[in-house]
Amino acid sequence: MCVPLENTGRLSNADNEIIRGIISGKISLHEVEKVVGEPKKAVDLRKRAIEKLTGTNLKHISNYSVNPGEATQRNIENMIGVAQVPMGIAGPLKIEGEFARGDYFVPLATTEGALVASVSRGMSVITKSGGAQTMIYRNGITRAPVMKLPSAKHSKIVIRWIEENFGKIKAVAEHGERFLTLLRITPFPVGRNLYLRFVYDTSDAMGMNMVTFGTDQALELLESEFPFIEHVALSGNMCIDKKPSALNLIMGRGKSVIAEVEIPRKVIKDVLKTTPEAMADVNYRKNLLGSAQAGSYGFNAHFANPIAALYIATGQDAAHVVEGSHGFTTAEMVGDPRNCTAISGHRLCPSTNACNLHMAVTMPAVQVGTVGGGVQRETQQEALKILGVAGGGENNAKAFAEIVAATTLAGEISLVGALAARHLSKAHKELGRG
Repeated sequence: MCVPLENTGRLSNADNEIIRGIISGKISLHEVEKVVGEPKKAVDLRKRAIEKLTGTNLKHISNYSVNPGEATQRNIENMIGVAQVPMGIAGPLKIEGEFARGDYFVPLATTEGALVASVSRGMSVITKSGGAQTMIYRNGITRAPVMKLPSAKHSKIVIRWIEENFGKIKAVAEHGERFLTLLRITPFPVGRNLYLRFVYDTSDAMGMNMVTFGTDQALELLESEFPFIEHVALSGNMCIDKKPSALNLIMGRGKSVIAEVEIPRKVIKDVLKTTPEAMADVNYRKNLLGSAQAGSYGFNAHFANPIAALYIATGQDAAHVVEGSHGFTTAEMVGDPRNCTAISGHRLCPSTNACNLHMAVTMPAVQVGTVGGGVQRETQQEALKILGVAGGGENNAKAFAEIVAATTLAGEISLVGALAARHLSKAHKELGRG
């Protein structure tokens, strides 16, 4: 299709010829950098061609501070600009964790009105209650190839060899990757198919690229030992990446984290305008029974909301919100049993101060990094610096995972509290301006 293009004072004849080439299809979208030789100009000319082809003005998409040379080398193809998401700040959030300790202000990028305010309210509850306790109870990113064997019996032979030669496989998988450590390989035979779930520690990187390379090297070793192995796919969906999965809920992927807090009755009354009993009841009937009835792997109110906002702000892979949404929110009455009476499964308290509410989030698949990938981009680096976890360092990724969990806990406390107080609709009317 030929689209008329007028020369402008800002562009040379050569630039206009390139735009015409893109429009006519003589120059492919992915070839523009090679033709132009300058990343920023390539982005601009590609954008101008798309404007002509679609009859649009992309003045906001083309207004950015990202380094296009670095972005097109690491993060994006056929770049025409950026998508901008408003970023707010929530906090302070007090955390007393294994790796995250202190008061944090948390950047959240979202277009959902009321989300930042809601999470901030939950953070206020946590901080007034002495802070969230956080811990990582499991760590390991996974890659699970699938191979086809002559028979199920051959799977047993391969599995036994893997068990007896793990050290050899480990050396091959880790070769050339200073920050990669193979922790274990879990086999899953299905008929004459064999899935091998490789589990790695990747230090402060989220690590999908390095585990993919390492696993590929390990498979080459297995193929050399067993010529009957037919390598079908480097990812056989037992990893399991970016899909709902009972496997990740049970065995975890990335960092498996718990964040918990004991909330005094008075804080619940003053901040959330409800009671511990009402919140425990909402959590049981909504997050546990309701999720079970729906067949959900998310036994929670809205893990995905704060996770998505925090992941986007800090340059994580936003698609990993899928696994991040898996997990459990628990809410239980705690206190001196002598001052509590069991009624309808809950310990109700005759004293207004006797019983508190213990709330926790158990998140089996928090996949985050503080080096590599999207975290290198300019605004994402600044957001990580707000949290004090930018770059490789002393367990930065683990500290960040604990911050993710504590932030998610804040979101759960606020939403469960709003439901218990019947304030949800009012809050969205007042703050949900989008």
